[in-house]
Amino acid sequence: MTTFNDDNLIMPQAIISAQQLTQKIPLAHKELVIFENLNLEIQAGDQVAITGRSGSGKSTLLGILATLDQPSGGQLAVCGEAVHDLGEEQRALIRLKYIGFVFQSFQLLPHLSALENVMLPLRLQQNFQYKNAEKAAIELLIKVGLERQIHQTPKVLSGGEQQRVAIARALISQPQIIFADEPTGNLDGETAKEIEQLLFQLNRELGTTLVLVTHDQQLAKQCHRHFELLNGQLIEHPQGG
Repeated sequence: MTTFNDDNLIMPQAIISAQQLTQKIPLAHKELVIFENLNLEIQAGDQVAITGRSGSGKSTLLGILATLDQPSGGQLAVCGEAVHDLGEEQRALIRLKYIGFVFQSFQLLPHLSALENVMLPLRLQQNFQYKNAEKAAIELLIKVGLERQIHQTPKVLSGGEQQRVAIARALISQPQIIFADEPTGNLDGETAKEIEQLLFQLNRELGTTLVLVTHDQQLAKQCHRHFELLNGQLIEHPQGG
């Protein structure tokens, strides 16, 4: 277990460790409690699903675990680094170093080709070299089955193809953790199954940790661990349940 002591030193074991994590939103005359005092530890290589009713706060929780947002309270460590008190600039460095994202809406830049979209995260790195980045992006696009769409822009790609581009982009920086927010939510049933299989395959092949939010109970059951966010608390279901 990752421990936080009085000197704010962290002994990294779990790749994500949350203790007493709380998120509240101030309103005019009261606070809206999204969740309170959540404890969660995720190990390297895990496949973790978070489900819950619409509005339960599962995407909010994912955003905090992924360092996109700060919690109202509690402690959070990602890859052994305390992140709960960091400012946006410092959290951005953590994301660049450790994290990849896959979103429901793909979030590809429409004027860029699949290759250029995948290369984008590497352009943010100080040691960016075009040829090396191009080679890595092409290899990933081939790995996700898009060798014939490398130079196509998103407008001529199907939803499934766009999500494959997004997955390749998430992996280009060789992150330790992939966060996926409803990664199959905008896809038809058959395409969704293909994307699910691809995410699990890459998780196994590359050893990345996969944390996803989904409304799809069948997808959640395929993960190593399945948590439900209910009334502001995390409930872990038995494996496969």
